[in-house]
Amino acid sequence: MQFLLAFVVAAPLLGAAAALLPAPPGLKGKSPEQAVLRHGVTVTGVILAAAIALALGFDHDTPARFQATTDISWIQALNVRIHLGVDGISLPLLLMTALLFFLCALYSYFKLPEGPSPKAFVALLLVLESGTLATFAVLDLLLFFLAFEMVLIPMYFLIARWGGAQRQAAAWKFILYTLLGSVVMLLGLLLIGVTSGTFDMVALASDNGRELSHTTQLLAVLTIGLGLAVKTPMWPLHSWLPDAHTAAPTVGSVLLAGVLLKMGTYGFVRILLPVTPDGMATFAPYLGAFAAVGIVYGSLACLSLARKGNKGDLKRLIAYSSVGHMGFVLLGIASMTPTGVNGALFANIAHGLITGLLFFLVGALKDRYGTADLDTLAGATGAALYGRAPRLGAFLAFAAVASLGLPGLAGFWGEMLALFGAFDPAEGLSRPAFLTYMAFGAFGTLLTAAYLLIVVRRVCMGDPHARPEHTAVAGSVVGSGSGSGAGTGPALELADIQRYEFAAWTPLVALTVLAGLWPAVLLGLTDPAVQKLLAGGNA
Repeated sequence: MQFLLAFVVAAPLLGAAAALLPAPPGLKGKSPEQAVLRHGVTVTGVILAAAIALALGFDHDTPARFQATTDISWIQALNVRIHLGVDGISLPLLLMTALLFFLCALYSYFKLPEGPSPKAFVALLLVLESGTLATFAVLDLLLFFLAFEMVLIPMYFLIARWGGAQRQAAAWKFILYTLLGSVVMLLGLLLIGVTSGTFDMVALASDNGRELSHTTQLLAVLTIGLGLAVKTPMWPLHSWLPDAHTAAPTVGSVLLAGVLLKMGTYGFVRILLPVTPDGMATFAPYLGAFAAVGIVYGSLACLSLARKGNKGDLKRLIAYSSVGHMGFVLLGIASMTPTGVNGALFANIAHGLITGLLFFLVGALKDRYGTADLDTLAGATGAALYGRAPRLGAFLAFAAVASLGLPGLAGFWGEMLALFGAFDPAEGLSRPAFLTYMAFGAFGTLLTAAYLLIVVRRVCMGDPHARPEHTAVAGSVVGSGSGSGAGTGPALELADIQRYEFAAWTPLVALTVLAGLWPAVLLGLTDPAVQKLLAGGNA
């Protein structure tokens, strides 16, 4: 178990180095490009297998205890240790991360985004995987910061070199926002470590802030919280996200939404809740207020983009939906109750699965039509997926109803538990304020249903026999015949789901259904760990 966790964290770095080397003669296949892409699938597949083995060996009777731990002295002068371990909070995130990277590598093997060398693409993907996996496995504050920062440069280059229009501006905005937040966060982490005399997250959580004065806790929550809020992203620190998603390649958007956004909320749960409980109690009402506004704001922005004639980009719409969904996660954390925090962790996993699937689907639409513009994809002269590509339309409709929180699917439980947490917040928090936030959140669920159903109606319905206004691209064939003008002439024969797409998307569908029908699988892991975390290690 100890070896498996260390392997899961370190193997992507070794794989990234190997990706830059020439392929052995017997493994080149048809071309060096194919060989390096196959290498990416193999490495991420091995890491996923190791993560599954780690989960199978995990003692599910004691999920509150850190398991598979490694604790080695690294920098003695600063008392920094290489401390790794997983519990019921981090194990699901570790598994989801390994799965999404494998699916992205598999998808890229068949549909590599346009850009420079495939070797650089695979190497950056594996470095990004190592940083995200390490973030969920390390138990030292400075190691957490290093892993947190490790993902920035690979994601910057994935957007800047393999992205679409406006990719340079979006990449710069991403790196500047997140770096600024990280600098502020580092000050807070150093403040905690220097004041308490240790950077060990387990020892700090067990102490439950008793060694930190109230002023120190306030400063720590303010600085660390700002850095984490940028990565989450929390309204109003979210403006980098829509641009990054719109410009990023398909797999970049999947990983940004499915994995990177979870690092910020994970930091709130793993560091601030147990280490600075008094500071969190002071700032919790403000965090809840920002979360509630973010839920409504994200939904209203999506409604505006979905309206006819607004030229809304579908990738941008899903990015704004992430602002709303992550607002539920923050609202659950702000309640500081086991119910709310469990809901936040469940919503994290659900959002990663569902929004990852949505970005895959929008990427497929963009590949077929050459655009993600909603007005082009909508109406009688648009996609009409139910008639032209019924399986693709069915997948899109499924992802949309899962995202709006349909009972029986994964999106329902996290948002419901977060609202329950706000209904009865922790002792000392203003219940009238949190009831107001709950009302905002409930209103946000209605708005979410509205814009997602509008998207499904506009993209999936329409006349499948009408000739689309936009010229079809690879994967689409215009039938023979004559005719002029939109809405006349032959129908568009649109390529339905390909085998590699089905292989990459089906696991996300299956897990969304499994988590929705059997939430105890996830809650049975997180709840004991959350109970212990909120009790300062005494439960």
